[in-house]
Amino acid sequence: MQQTLRSLILTTVLGGLSMNHAIAQTSLPDPASTDPKKLGWMQGFPPPPDKLIQFANGSNYQFPRTRWSFSHGRELGPTMNVWHGNGPVSALPTVYRDIEQLHFTDENKADSTWADMLQNTYTDSVLVMHKGKVIYEKYFGISKPYLPHIAMSVTKSFVGTLAATLAEEGKLDPSAPVIQYVPELKDSAYGDATVRQVMDMTIGVKYSEAYADPKAEIWDYARAGGMLPVAPTYDGPRSFYDFLVRLKKEGEHGEAFAYKTVNAEVLGWIVRRASGQSLSDLLSERIWQKLGTENDAYFSVDHLGTEQGGGGLNLTLRDMARFGEMMRLNGRWNGQQIIPAAVVQDIRRGADPAKFAKAGYITLPGYSYHNMWWIGHNAHQTFEARGIHGQRIYIDPVAEMVIVKFSSHPLAANPVTDPVTYRAFSALANYLMK
Repeated sequence: MQQTLRSLILTTVLGGLSMNHAIAQTSLPDPASTDPKKLGWMQGFPPPPDKLIQFANGSNYQFPRTRWSFSHGRELGPTMNVWHGNGPVSALPTVYRDIEQLHFTDENKADSTWADMLQNTYTDSVLVMHKGKVIYEKYFGISKPYLPHIAMSVTKSFVGTLAATLAEEGKLDPSAPVIQYVPELKDSAYGDATVRQVMDMTIGVKYSEAYADPKAEIWDYARAGGMLPVAPTYDGPRSFYDFLVRLKKEGEHGEAFAYKTVNAEVLGWIVRRASGQSLSDLLSERIWQKLGTENDAYFSVDHLGTEQGGGGLNLTLRDMARFGEMMRLNGRWNGQQIIPAAVVQDIRRGADPAKFAKAGYITLPGYSYHNMWWIGHNAHQTFEARGIHGQRIYIDPVAEMVIVKFSSHPLAANPVTDPVTYRAFSALANYLMK
C-alpha cells in the first residue's frame, strides 16, 4: 500500500526544484482514460472483483480508483456528520456564461483554454461565482451536485476559521500556550508553543510529509488516524490524540512557516477544548446551518470518533461555494453575519511573507499563511484554501470572483498544477472585470 502511494504521489505538498525534477520524469495518463464511469469502478451488484474499491486492501487510494473514492468516503470508512439544519436553502442565483474557450498562455508559453485546464488537472467538479451569481458549474465522471467530495487540506481553513472566530469572541487566546488548553501535550513538541504559532504553522516539530520516504511520520499519522489499514502485529498509536502527544520538537517555534498537517490536528484539539464541542457540531452550529447549505457535510474520523481536522472534511461543491462567497463578503451571507468581519479581515491581512518564503514554495511567491489560510498579497488580494490532488477555494475580492474546485489528480502536490491553474484563474478574473 505505502509503495503504491509513494509511486503515485512522489513528494510532499511542498514545492521545490526536486519536485519539479520528479514531475518532469513522470508520464501522466490521459485524463479522459481515467473516467471512473468508463472504467466501471464499483458498478454491478456485486461489482466484479477487478472493479472493487476497498479500504482494507488500500485500493481506495490507488489512482485511478481515487477518481471514484474521493467522492465516496462514507462507504469506505467511519465518519461524523455535519448537519445542515432544517432551515431554508440559501439561493445561488445563476447567470451562466460560456467560458470554456477562454484562452490564456500556459506555463510552457503555449495557447490553452479553460476547458483544457479542467481536463489536464483531472477536475471532478468546478463552480465559479461572480458578483454573487453562479456563472459556471460543471461535473465530470461520477461527480454530482449532491455528492460530497473530500476536501483534503481545504479542511484546515475551516478549522482555522472556527479557531479565529473563537478568538474574536474571547473564548480562545492565540497568545496563550498550547498546554493551557491541552496539558496532555506538555512533553511533546508543543509543550512550549503558542496557539498563534499553531494557527500560522510556525511550529518546530519533527514531522515529515514526504510520501516517498517510508520512514516519514506521515505514515504513522495515517495509521493512527485510521486512514491506512494496519497489520495484526501493529503496536503503534491508534488515535490522533495518541499520535500527537508523541511528537518531538525539531528547530524553534515562530521562526519560519513549515506546512505540517499535525498542526491542524493540534488546533482541532484546542478548538474542541475551548468550545466544549466536537468540530462537527461546532461547524454545523456556527457555519453550516447559517449558510443555508443544501446538504450535510461529514468528517472522516479515527476509531475514537475524532474528526480528521487536517484533511477529512467532505462536502458538496455548491455548499463549498456558499462558504467561499461568505468569506469574500467579509463573513456575511444568507442575510446574516456568520463569521465576524474582523476575522475575515485578519485572515486577508495574512502573516509575514518572509517567514513563508523560507519554506521554498516556488509557485507561491510573496504568499503568507495565516489562520490556516493561504494569502496571496497580490494586486487582486487573493486568498485561498488548498488541498492535495487539486482541491481549492480561490477567492479574488478585486474581481468579485470565487472559484471552488474538486479534483483527483494522480499526483498529490499542488505545485504540479499551480502554474496552469493560476494562469487560468487570472485570465478568468481579468475577463470578468472587463
